[in-house]
Amino acid sequence: MTPGNLTVARADGDLTSPPTTSWLVEATRTVSYSVSVSRDVFALDNPSLAAAGTAGAADTRRRFVVIDKVVHEIYGDQLDRYLRQHDMTTRLCVLDATEQQKTLESATQILHGLDEFGIDRRREPVIAIGGGVLLDLVGLASSLYRRHTPFVRVPTTLIGLVDAGVGVKTGVNFNGHKNRLGTYEAPTTALLDRNFLRSLDRRHLSNGLAEILKIALVKDHELFVHLEESGGALLDEHMQGASPATESAAREVLRRAVHGMLEELQPNLWETRLERLVDYGHSFSPSIEMAALPDLLHGEAVCIDMAMTTHIAHRRGLVSDAELGRVMNVMRLLELPVHHGACAPALLATALADTTRHRDGLQRLPLPVGIGAATFVNDVSADELAYAAESVARSVAQSVAQAARVVPTGAQ
Repeated sequence: MTPGNLTVARADGDLTSPPTTSWLVEATRTVSYSVSVSRDVFALDNPSLAAAGTAGAADTRRRFVVIDKVVHEIYGDQLDRYLRQHDMTTRLCVLDATEQQKTLESATQILHGLDEFGIDRRREPVIAIGGGVLLDLVGLASSLYRRHTPFVRVPTTLIGLVDAGVGVKTGVNFNGHKNRLGTYEAPTTALLDRNFLRSLDRRHLSNGLAEILKIALVKDHELFVHLEESGGALLDEHMQGASPATESAAREVLRRAVHGMLEELQPNLWETRLERLVDYGHSFSPSIEMAALPDLLHGEAVCIDMAMTTHIAHRRGLVSDAELGRVMNVMRLLELPVHHGACAPALLATALADTTRHRDGLQRLPLPVGIGAATFVNDVSADELAYAAESVARSVAQSVAQAARVVPTGAQ
């Protein structure tokens, strides 16, 4: 044994063969990053963004900033004033970061700009400001540039605040597949500012609520109750809290969603264990989302996946009639789709096979047990999945028919 746990093993073999020497290298890399709530992140007197990721070097004043095009249109002036207030020398890269542009070419665009600007590779972090697509793109580019360049996440969508902004996954779509290329790369910090949700359109708020509902269904019954009781108000008020009650609900929903996500991720950051609760809603949704582009947002596809798997759980006796009704009602309350025409039996069978390959030959499929718990199964059939999709479609049709039969008061 030599210093650094480098083990040398010799196998001399017979006298006619050269001796064989091999080395076993063992190393551990500590991963540490912070996720912090920072309201008014562009406020001139808020030092959080200027100081984030500088490794204690307060004199570093150069930043490469990647920002979503729509976010720049709304907040570009505020960002410019903030950077000038803090004496920053910056290069701005404005991206049209839609799911269709989540490609290697977009990541390469970031890399070209980063290389032209030049940075101190450990003390001048890249700053990513935008939704989940942009955060994934910048994370991938940062993991590739000089093999590791620190970056800071400032998520501006709800799905970014509770999902893409707080983990370590990066990625781009490739060859028609969702996130087929990517790395694990932790940000130095993620700054969560709920104020950005003021300008987020209603559909994207609903999109993010799907990822919150995911956590609620598989591990947090109390979070589900918050959504059940306050989901409509959270949507209406863009999670800004127009009253003390809804402010408390918004804070608690975000806190529980982020905490639940990080609680699952921390012990398994590199996914060495493939049975992951946070994979709930993500078994079939990647295939559904890519087949339906640009019709479905990520969280919408996740909700369709959750609706089907909740029906599978109900058929197996894991979810009661009453619980199934509550789940479907909350999905409707949050204005999320539960079915799409892309959910054809052939696509779902292909998605099931692809998920099984991705999880090393076993389905490892999370199914809800009641509301707030889950189990993993490996025996879902393509026929069972098709039946679940048909059941959801049938329930949607029944709801539409019932709504059509309701006659408004005073109508003739």
